[in-house]
Amino acid sequence: MHKPHIPLDQIRAQAEACHECPLWEGRTNLVFGVGNPQARVLIVGEAPGKNEDLQGEPFVGAAGKKLDALLEIAGLDRARDVYIANVLKCRPPGNRDPRPEEIQACTPFLREQTRTIDPEFIVTLGNFSTKFILKTQVGITHLHGKLQMAGKFKVFPIYHPAAAIYDRTKQAALEEDFATLGRLIAESDAQSALEL
Repeated sequence: MHKPHIPLDQIRAQAEACHECPLWEGRTNLVFGVGNPQARVLIVGEAPGKNEDLQGEPFVGAAGKKLDALLEIAGLDRARDVYIANVLKCRPPGNRDPRPEEIQACTPFLREQTRTIDPEFIVTLGNFSTKFILKTQVGITHLHGKLQMAGKFKVFPIYHPAAAIYDRTKQAALEEDFATLGRLIAESDAQSALEL
């Protein structure tokens, strides 16, 4: 079923509700997401850093280039196939782990965005976004590369691309996990074709 087109400016306007979140302080700009609102894949990252705040776009710089290369492994194009969101207002200043009550306060804002994009797959990058989406305390080290379910959504946790920049041992795991993501999407396509 084809989803109605939702203009990105409308999505950004809806994301403005994040200013009500108690964790928004410390962010200079609203950086929610970019990409195709019709995408089957929603990528949820960590809160943006200073450069992303200033440029108004998630995944810029070295982490952005790394993500582009990894998406290519999965057979995905950043502009066409994915919508990239950062859990920006839900990451407290200082990058400390959020308290449970803080996550609870921010959950409705990301839930609303998830419904707006309505993806088939949600890719969580890193510990925080994985715990946020799956409501778990299990870390990314144990969950990466393992398909999970969160309601109707297929959730696929992967290390954050920046992990490969700071820890070269994560590069192979990242490449393997993005390759697996590509296979999962291809399998879903094949299943859909059989059902037609």
